[in-house]
Amino acid sequence: MGVALTLMALAAAPAAAQQTRPNVFLDCNSPNCNRQYFRTEITWVNWVNDARVADVHVIMTSQRTGAGGREYILNFIGVGRMEGYDETERYQSLPTDTDREVLDGITQTLALGLARFANAAGYRDLAIVRGADVEAAPSGGRRLVSADEVNDPWNLWVFRINGNANLDGESSRKNTRLNGFLSANRVSPTWKVALSSNVNYSQVEFDLEEGTFTDTRTDWGFNALVVYSLAEHWSVGAQAQSGRMTRFNQAFRFEFTPAIEYSVFPYAEATRRAFTFFYRIGPAYRNYLERTIYGEDAETRFEESLEIEFSQRQTWGEASVSITGSHFLHDFDRNRLSMRGEVDFRIMRGLSVNAEANVAWVDDQIYLSADEATDEETRLRLQQRATSFDYGVRVGFSVQFGSIFNNVVNNRFNGAGFGGFRRR
Repeated sequence: MGVALTLMALAAAPAAAQQTRPNVFLDCNSPNCNRQYFRTEITWVNWVNDARVADVHVIMTSQRTGAGGREYILNFIGVGRMEGYDETERYQSLPTDTDREVLDGITQTLALGLARFANAAGYRDLAIVRGADVEAAPSGGRRLVSADEVNDPWNLWVFRINGNANLDGESSRKNTRLNGFLSANRVSPTWKVALSSNVNYSQVEFDLEEGTFTDTRTDWGFNALVVYSLAEHWSVGAQAQSGRMTRFNQAFRFEFTPAIEYSVFPYAEATRRAFTFFYRIGPAYRNYLERTIYGEDAETRFEESLEIEFSQRQTWGEASVSITGSHFLHDFDRNRLSMRGEVDFRIMRGLSVNAEANVAWVDDQIYLSADEATDEETRLRLQQRATSFDYGVRVGFSVQFGSIFNNVVNNRFNGAGFGGFRRR
C-alpha cells in the first residue's frame, strides 16, 4: 500500500519565536531552484541568507534520469553544534511533469529532510506528518514503483523531437534560422545509449556600400554514444560522430573513438564531487569544402586525447578544474592543450567571490582553408581563422548585508523588477 507523506506547519509555532526554529541556508545549483516558492510553502523554519549563521546547510544538486526527468539530491549538513549531521534525500521527477508538479515534489522532499533535522536537533512542535492512501485516492500523491512492477513497451527508450524557426531583421539586415533536433536515449544501471541528430539552416543578408552580402549554409550532425558500466569506478564505451560543419571547412566529417574513463570517487557521488580521467583514441575522416593550408582535399587522421577533471561542491562554495590534451598521431606537433577552471568561494559572512577562466594553446587546425576568410566572414565569424591560442576570463564578487532572518514573501509588482526604468 503506497503512502504519501505531507508536512504541515503547526499553527502553534509563533512567527516571532525565531530562536525556536532552525536556521536554514539553501545552497542550490539546479533547475527549479525557486527559493521564493520554498519559503512560501515551508514557513516553520528560518530561511537565512548567510551560511555562517545556519543550523543546517542544504545543498541541492540534480542529474538527468534515463527517462528524461531529473533526480534531485538534497544534502542536509549540520553546522555549529550539529556539525557531523549529514543526511541525504532524493526526489525523481518525470519528464512529463509540469513545473508546478516538480516544485511540489522538491518542496515535500525538502520539508521531509528539514523535519528529520529538526527532530535530531531537538526542535519540537514545528510540523506534523500526515499520511494519505494513494491507492484509495488516485488524486493524491504518487509512489515510486520498481522496475518489475511495470510492463514497459518502450524497453526504457526515450525519444525527443525539437524544432524551431527564427526570423529577425531591420531595414538593412535580415537573418533567418531553422533548427531541428532528434534524439533517442536508453539508460540502465549497466548500459547508457545516446543517439542524436540535428540540422541547422541559416541565411544572413546585409546591405553594405559595395552591395548586399548574403551567406547561406546548412549544417547537420549525428552523434552516437554507447557506455558500459565496467565497475564502480570504471566505464568503457565508444563514440561515433558525423556531420557537416561549414565554419570549420568540413563538407563531411566522420570519426569513431573508443574511450575509457576512471572515476576516483564512486559515480554515485558525482553531483557533489568528481575526479575523473577520460581517455579516447580513434580515426577521423574529413572531406573539405576548400583545399586546406596543408594542400589536402580529404584525409583520415588518428588522434587521441586525455581529459582530467576535478569538481567539488561543499558548504564553502564550489570549484572545478579540467585539463585536456590532444594530438594527431601522424604529427605530434599538431596538438592542443586547454585548461579551464571555475570557483565560487564564500570568504566571510555576506562576501563571496567567483571567477572563471579558460585558456588553450592551439596547433591542430589542419582543416583551415588555404583561402583567407573575407572581411564579412571574419566580422560575422562565419569561418574559423588561424590562431595559436584562445582564452577567456570572468571575475566577480557578491556582497550582502542587512537582515538575515527575513522570511516574508511579497509577490506584488513582480513584473516591474528593480533598478529603475527598462529602456530599449
